[in-house]
Amino acid sequence: MINFKQSLHIAAGSIRSAKMRSILTTLGIVIGVAAVIANVSLGASFNQYFADTSFNLCSNYILVLGKEPGLFHDNEMKLIDNTPGVVGITPYKQKSAKVTYYSTSKRIGVLGVSEDIEELANIELEDGAFLNDKDKYVTVIPHKIAYDKFDRNIFTQNSIDITFHKDDGTEITRKFIVKGIIEEKKESFISSGLGDNTIFIPVATLNEILEEEDYGSFLAMSSSRDTIKETDEEVDKRLARHFGIPTRDLYNDDAKPYFITNQAEQLESLGRFSDALAALFISVALIALIVGSIGIMNIMLVTVTERTCEIGILKSLGFTNWNVLFLFIVESIVLSVLGGLLGTGLGVLGAYGAESFMKLPIVFPLKLIVVGFTVSVIVGLIAGVYPANKAARMNTVDALRSE
Repeated sequence: MINFKQSLHIAAGSIRSAKMRSILTTLGIVIGVAAVIANVSLGASFNQYFADTSFNLCSNYILVLGKEPGLFHDNEMKLIDNTPGVVGITPYKQKSAKVTYYSTSKRIGVLGVSEDIEELANIELEDGAFLNDKDKYVTVIPHKIAYDKFDRNIFTQNSIDITFHKDDGTEITRKFIVKGIIEEKKESFISSGLGDNTIFIPVATLNEILEEEDYGSFLAMSSSRDTIKETDEEVDKRLARHFGIPTRDLYNDDAKPYFITNQAEQLESLGRFSDALAALFISVALIALIVGSIGIMNIMLVTVTERTCEIGILKSLGFTNWNVLFLFIVESIVLSVLGGLLGTGLGVLGAYGAESFMKLPIVFPLKLIVVGFTVSVIVGLIAGVYPANKAARMNTVDALRSE
């Protein structure tokens, strides 16, 4: 009976004697395992990114968006604020305007807000201070607009001209003093975050300029993540009753003049999307792995043919069918483990490079290394069984006559 150590020694000798064949055999496994590890890591990285993005706005948020102008006023804000479970609310209203600094003009989004949005939206400043409800013609701008948008950098206490286009076709320009600059957020290949490309002014000032009194939307905060859905439903019921929506149409979004969503719903949607993305990544990786296993099987079959005489000699020396089967399976597993080692390293490097390039969180679950080795061994075992079995069943006399 041949032992495992002897089998490894013979397998190593066979691999060294045919280096090119061994390299080609392991290449498929290297690519397959690298694809599995890189794609699983990317899937985990996307999951982390989506979770982080959801918390960029605020924790336990509820968004109420008006579908038509003139829908929301102070009464609606008080109604939401008085809903059990709501611990904070801020109105906001968005318009597109022409912003001029010195001789450069850009079309930029302008968001009218109250002072409460700083806390609710997790806004952090790198310079100056945020708006308060007593401010009038002042603005807070993000880092990107301050330093990248215009020919000259904008600093606190600088003034900018904002030109609004009113519904009647007229334009009105006002000068605003920059009160604060929002801290630059970590870049990503997917744009996210409230205010990345938007400047903030007091919502009362925006309404005064436009000669309007309404709000576009509300951002509210629930007291707990565990009760956010119940709070969302209660806000929805109160607004529907307020706008005269029949009870039977409470869950019909088309029947309501507003749209309401919350953090829990967004996380569920992102979870479904990231799961589908991960499944796609893994499917591609498995296809690569299957192709690699077919490559191992093909080359192992060629190896059996090339070594027919050697198999005959082994059998004439007393090696049993099981010994020959075991020898070829061990050789297949050794090649697969070597491929798994190289594939794991390549997969980790590839995932790191892709995640760095796309500005995603670097995520490497510890189980990836185990998965890489396990998959490579299993693939080697499965792909090597048929060629090994073919070698083991050879007739000794016929094998010796092959030369």
